[in-house]
Amino acid sequence: MQTYEQPALGWTVVLRRCPVRIVEGQVQGGYADTFEIICCDCGDHPDWDYRDVSPRLQRIRGPYPIAAGVTACEEHLKLHHRPVRPARGGQACAGAGDGPR
Repeated sequence: MQTYEQPALGWTVVLRRCPVRIVEGQVQGGYADTFEIICCDCGDHPDWDYRDVSPRLQRIRGPYPIAAGVTACEEHLKLHHRPVRPARGGQACAGAGDGPR
């Protein structure tokens, strides 16, 4: 299993169910049956509606069916986090590695 370094505080990437619409940071109209990737490292923010973000962020967001979304989210995480080198005995050590790319 490969492990990736994670930010020390909070999350930066999340796969979430697509809201129908976001108005002033609040979900309006419920949720769709698709999922989207929100990546703060790429400059996105969960309070922003899909229609209000740049085309680049829209391509990252998706939408995705759940299985494709999980795969896309895992691949996107690899862009921001380098693999952690296993410590002695094969255990992954969060402090190992060369830091983020």
